[in-house]
Amino acid sequence: MILIVDGTTAGDPCSGQRWTRATTQSIATALEADGIYICDRTVSRILKELGYALRVNHKQLSATKHPQRDQQFQLIALLRNYAFLAGIPIISVDTKKKEYVGCFQNPGRCWGRKPTLVNDHDFRSLASGIAIPYAIYDLFTNRGAFYVGTSYDTPEFAVFCIVRWWNEIGQYEYLNTRELYILADSGGSNGYRSRAWKYFLQHKLANQFDLTVTVAHYPSGASKWNPIEHRLFSEVSKHWAGIPLETLSIILHYLQTTTTRTGLTVTADLVEQDFEKGIKISDAEMTNLNLQSHQTIPQWNYSIKPQTNRIILVS
Repeated sequence: MILIVDGTTAGDPCSGQRWTRATTQSIATALEADGIYICDRTVSRILKELGYALRVNHKQLSATKHPQRDQQFQLIALLRNYAFLAGIPIISVDTKKKEYVGCFQNPGRCWGRKPTLVNDHDFRSLASGIAIPYAIYDLFTNRGAFYVGTSYDTPEFAVFCIVRWWNEIGQYEYLNTRELYILADSGGSNGYRSRAWKYFLQHKLANQFDLTVTVAHYPSGASKWNPIEHRLFSEVSKHWAGIPLETLSIILHYLQTTTTRTGLTVTADLVEQDFEKGIKISDAEMTNLNLQSHQTIPQWNYSIKPQTNRIILVS
């Protein structure tokens, strides 16, 4: 049997685990040609005894690997440890996948007497709207907060959600603190290249609440290591798996009722405000920001401090 599967065999050199592209039925058929008559189930049992296993694809290979990728992970680990020791609030932020609101297929399965019928195509024209779930995950308290927008996923919207979280939850959880740490992806509405992201952090968060905001971005292609992905988003996806998200009320309900045995709790609110796309921040406006890039990997790590002489913007 080893000779039969040898040409289609791969494996893990560290663990010794092996797998083959040949099916158990094709192996049994090949053995039959040599006068060995066994069924495909016997082939499966023997393959397991030989260290073979059924395998699936693992999304582990990064298309881009920045030369400072590992160093940035080390810096983020240090930042998290320091935040825990110093009692500084540290949050992970990101936008979960946008959802069409309507009778559309939602991946996954749920218990029921019969299948739920949904649209046979996911056309945007069939949706009553789009839900944009921006979330803040508090690493200290294991709590998530979703703000579901219906307009556009812009830097202004992202900062609006963080400001609302701080105004409604954060400042009461962390009394007398004057610092906030943020972990974010390198792209999207809270990407490190976005001028508007930094501009609104300055004027709507740092200035308004007299906070020093320190941001650390995960390297490109490494967003799945952002804590919000595996501690919050994955739990929401499991919770509403197989449930058509027909209305905004249903979306909010499933967000609000997401829990885990380890104590995760979630709040969710609707944001009906419109946000303009394509806001441009001039060089002069960027120069006026009280933004201090860190010495190590400055494009991914920076702090925004309150401006002493500032104009308070009304949200």
